[in-house]
Amino acid sequence: MADRVLVTGGAGFIGRHVVRALLARGDSVRVYDSLIEQVHPHGATSESVPDDVELVQADIRDSEALGHALDGIDKVVHLAADVGVGQSMYLIERYVAVNDLGTACLCQALIDKPVKRVVVASSMSIYGEGLYTATDGTMMQEVVRPVRQVGAGWDPLGPDGSPLTPAATPEWKQARLASVYAITKYMQEQLILCAPPAYGIEGVALRLFNVYGPGQALSNPYTGVLAIFASRLLNRERPLVFEDGGQRRDFVHVDDVVQAFLLALDHPAAANRVFNIGSGRNVSISDVARAAASAMDLAQIEPEFVGKARTGDIRHCFSDITLARDVLGFAPTRTFDNALPEQMEWVRRQQATDRVQEARSELEARGLVA
Repeated sequence: MADRVLVTGGAGFIGRHVVRALLARGDSVRVYDSLIEQVHPHGATSESVPDDVELVQADIRDSEALGHALDGIDKVVHLAADVGVGQSMYLIERYVAVNDLGTACLCQALIDKPVKRVVVASSMSIYGEGLYTATDGTMMQEVVRPVRQVGAGWDPLGPDGSPLTPAATPEWKQARLASVYAITKYMQEQLILCAPPAYGIEGVALRLFNVYGPGQALSNPYTGVLAIFASRLLNRERPLVFEDGGQRRDFVHVDDVVQAFLLALDHPAAANRVFNIGSGRNVSISDVARAAASAMDLAQIEPEFVGKARTGDIRHCFSDITLARDVLGFAPTRTFDNALPEQMEWVRRQQATDRVQEARSELEARGLVA
């Protein structure tokens, strides 16, 4: 039986892919999006919002608009949020207001307009540093890297000064909130897992790792790192890599993320649980920069290693997706190696305004890069 689904943030990168997948399986969709200029410089287009989808253009903090948007809705995908670790550290009020107050407004509206289930996009950023293994085999959750570690090596060390080995991070790893963005994402997921279930509404949180794919906002310098590198390369500029590029991340294709949202919307066992959504693999940031350049036939453009860290950044974090596999049947199909050429071919056809130096200057002016 088809569902009527509200997708907040549905005109954004992940949202538009989720919307198309919902339509393809026969659901009816309503998109709720504020269409902020940073993400949507040209407003709503047929590419961002299909013609057969109802668009409600409103702020996620507009309780009245939210109430109307929930009329006749069966399920909600909650993607509306400001995104960006670095920017969150100096636009604190905006990030907390949009992400947390916005989610609270949604929860408030759901009291009068209940639905079957709400699936919220959380983030791997809530983990802070990922899980590590000490030399004696001990699993270490509470790894905190000094904010300013220039000249002392970039990798965290154990309490005795011994090296630590990064390990895949499971859902049971405790949160270590290293940025304002991480705090807001953690609050979003906890609100959805707390308030709606009190009214008989099922909540699900998906902790997304580094999502990439066609449709990313290449001119937004606070979007995913691969999109930022692509924007630089399009403009024949060197990708800026913080630290030494040895940071390891999990890059998950948007097609696999869409699969996860559909499973989370429907699977009975998903109710009131949290799941990691990644590829289950990891790659270094320096390798990402070089692979992107090579895929665009620009291998001669080497990354520029900044040799500095940004406040709020972490060293290593990549996903353990065992729970999503076992409970939801989540099975990623796109590896970074096989999807990157297609991604870079899409990038070649785009235009992007390179605002990376501008964003870097904003951080440095506030003492958030050291």
